[in-house]
Amino acid sequence: MTTRTVGEGVQRREDPRLLTGHGRYLDDLGRGALQAAFVRSPHAHARITDIDIGDAWELDGVEAVYTWEDLPGRVAEPLPVLIPHPALTHARTGYCLAKDEVNHVGEAVVMVVARDRYVAEDACGRITVRYETLPAVVGLDLARRGERLVHDDVPGNVAANLRQEVGDVDAAMAAAPNTLTLDLAIERSASMPLEGKGVHARWDTDDGSLRLYSSTQTSTGLRAAVAAKLDLPLAKVEVVTPDVGGGFGVKIVHPWPEEVLVPWAARMLGRDVKWVEDRREHFVSSAHERGQLQEVTVGFDDDGRLLALDVRFWHDNGAYTPYGIIVPIITATQLLGPYKPGAYRVEFWSVYTNTVLVTPYRGAGRPQGCFAMERTMDAVAAHLGLDRTEVRRRNFIQPDEMPYDQGLMFQDGRPLRYDSGDFPSSLQKLVDLVGWDDFAEYRAAASTEGRTVGLGIGCYVEGTGVGPYEGGHVQVETSGRVNVATGLTTQGQGHETVLAQVVADELGVPFEDVHVTTGDTRRMPYAVGTFASRGAVMSGNAVALAARGVRAKALRIAADALEVSPDDLDIEGGVISVRGAPGTSIDLRTVAVLSNPLRYAFDVSAQAATQFAGTFDPDRPPVADDDEPGLEGQDFYSPTQATFANGMHAAIVETDPVTAEIRILRYCVVHDCGVMVNPMIVEGQVHGGVAQGVGGALYERMVYDESGQLLNASFMDFLMPYASEVPHVETDHLETPSPLNPLGLKGAGEAGCIPVSAVIASAIEDAEGFPVRSMPISPAELWELRRQHASRTDPAQEGAS
Repeated sequence: MTTRTVGEGVQRREDPRLLTGHGRYLDDLGRGALQAAFVRSPHAHARITDIDIGDAWELDGVEAVYTWEDLPGRVAEPLPVLIPHPALTHARTGYCLAKDEVNHVGEAVVMVVARDRYVAEDACGRITVRYETLPAVVGLDLARRGERLVHDDVPGNVAANLRQEVGDVDAAMAAAPNTLTLDLAIERSASMPLEGKGVHARWDTDDGSLRLYSSTQTSTGLRAAVAAKLDLPLAKVEVVTPDVGGGFGVKIVHPWPEEVLVPWAARMLGRDVKWVEDRREHFVSSAHERGQLQEVTVGFDDDGRLLALDVRFWHDNGAYTPYGIIVPIITATQLLGPYKPGAYRVEFWSVYTNTVLVTPYRGAGRPQGCFAMERTMDAVAAHLGLDRTEVRRRNFIQPDEMPYDQGLMFQDGRPLRYDSGDFPSSLQKLVDLVGWDDFAEYRAAASTEGRTVGLGIGCYVEGTGVGPYEGGHVQVETSGRVNVATGLTTQGQGHETVLAQVVADELGVPFEDVHVTTGDTRRMPYAVGTFASRGAVMSGNAVALAARGVRAKALRIAADALEVSPDDLDIEGGVISVRGAPGTSIDLRTVAVLSNPLRYAFDVSAQAATQFAGTFDPDRPPVADDDEPGLEGQDFYSPTQATFANGMHAAIVETDPVTAEIRILRYCVVHDCGVMVNPMIVEGQVHGGVAQGVGGALYERMVYDESGQLLNASFMDFLMPYASEVPHVETDHLETPSPLNPLGLKGAGEAGCIPVSAVIASAIEDAEGFPVRSMPISPAELWELRRQHASRTDPAQEGAS
């Protein structure tokens, strides 16, 4: 009998290969390829007045040196705006190589191709670029004043302004018995995957075809973008994504300049060309996220129920907007979390700065929105003297109100309509898990020891599994091996395991027989990509649908062979048997043989499919008009809208009374991602997300000076949490299946990081007794908040050290 694996914590089948050094990453490829390197701008804002490349050619091994003037046709045009939007009235993107002006430190100006990276870098060092520096716009305060401009033709530095409103906010706010206004801030950070970007191009001169290897999060999107830029037929371009050492959103952008220039150079030179990003390059020329200033006004009654919510925020999109305004749209809509806000108005301005461009980073606007909402809920509770959990309970959407339409447009252009969830039950699980009701006793005991502790909470809803579609292809070989292909790419999420579990159960075969390929356009040319917690929801359902089609075909062929009805058959362990008569059976691999009528027998099993085997009806064509050879099938899953996961986190922190060091003592998570295909992998996703969330709450930030220089562009200066700083994560799960897809799945990839800054701020505020309105927070900043609080409560403390 086949044991069902969906719902079981099956060990990840990728791990033995990856953990024993047998992974195959981008830099493992192209050993004999030419190597590229780039001259990048040292200035945040400047005009290029001259480029002298003469000395670079004196180095032995230099094959090519390119500036913008060398680029032809569409390669010389600006990079695309991937997601246009009517509100994005002043979209601007950069060039593959800077044309006349640079707009952030790290922008590529010159490309060098040489026999190896050492020669290429040395040649870059010999190139002289002369600049006329311009005033830099750094930080949201300066950007929104509009006194200096990043792009001369963008008034006030505003790329986009978007407003959504549900209900009459002004009237509801005016009638509210209580109102509060909060000024909040989230600083800029970045994802920092272990492996940076990279691309290896192989040009076949004989047939004019290109194979591109890239550490991308969207192989099909990159294929289309490169084909368009290089004016190649799509059929002549293949993109293969090897093992990828982390993505977290930064690799969903496509094409990066290097992903156009490297294949273009390979075609020009008729040689393989490769480029692998170094860490400094990743800091100054990839993408950042998170930076926002927020202003929240809330109206509520004396029981803490929200009557009106009015939010304005300013989003730093960096120097360019290739990914549109997806991040602030997500902030504006996902800010509402599990609550009914009463009347709601949100307006944002996405503004340019002379800094690295901003694109989604794990969470993608949700951490900022969650911070705004959860700080607001805590402020309401504090104002009324109510328990923070009680205020949340009173504002929750109830299970019997699902599906619940918030009346807004989500990032996929479709309604923000929650499909399922039981928020009160999730909160009760969290209260029990962290021991919320017993915390006062714990705090009192800690106080007797001279320790200061606090308890924080944060709730969120996450739109996952956004469309438009993903596909799956399932093929049963005559050996019994099952091949599965899907177009999304993998960066460590466990897709090989999860998708194999789904197909094994749907098809009735052993898990060990299923083999999964992702991110290879030769196997699946139509796909969207890996982002927005969509892998299991989209490709999981796609391969399930494909497997169901293959199963139906297998039962039909087996029924003919066994002379029974397909309705009387089951598949277990790769064997099709007659229900109630297990001795009457046929192996699935034999059915695979029969599915493909043959003229030539290549082995003993194939003889059963040849013309003299006597297994076919001579009055029917070997392949029916409505059929095709082989036991395989392809299907696509395309949802009407996103599915919405949710969760709630709580943390206990301790703040040192002298050093202001912040230590997380406990961290608890309750998560609802619908049906869990593999609970162990879900746990891993939650734990990893919490680790990144802790980094964003306490350590990680991008520090620019006023001239636009990134001051901490190395791992010596950019703080990330070690294992010693990441707390043990205690988890519990609630499964409310989504009604929107066949498997009942919701996404889980980003959940762990979304509320962490809000939770830690809540806990510190609870410990210290004064508001925390900006994150991340360092010991020095907490010390300063203490000083300011002391000066307000005791003016005699002003200036004391």
